[in-house]
Amino acid sequence: QVQLVESGGGLVQPGGSLRLSCAASGIFFSINAMAWYRQAPGKKRELVATITSGGSTNYADSVKGRFTISRDNAKNTVYLQMNSLKPEDTAVYYCNADVITTPRSYERPYWGKGTLVTVSS
Repeated sequence: QVQLVESGGGLVQPGGSLRLSCAASGIFFSINAMAWYRQAPGKKRELVATITSGGSTNYADSVKGRFTISRDNAKNTVYLQMNSLKPEDTAVYYCNADVITTPRSYERPYWGKGTLVTVSS
């Protein structure tokens, strides 16, 4: 069984910074792309940023220039550095990973349970 566990959420003032982490654990062969999503109250879950196993990244327009996604493949961990936070960044942030559990299996997505980020003065 693969588990993704997020950490690093909390309350921060507008203009502040937070760093989210997501560690994958369990028995698996490899991890392909990893990503961060978020869901604000009353809104649909949206993609924030993605990173491939080789380190290529993509960002939602709303966070470009403020957020940075990175990963440590040796630790099976993905990070999201969030700077210049705005109240509209308030949401539950979810980690996602495309995991290959055995050499002969296809990748399938796994999700963490989420960590709450609140941006407020």
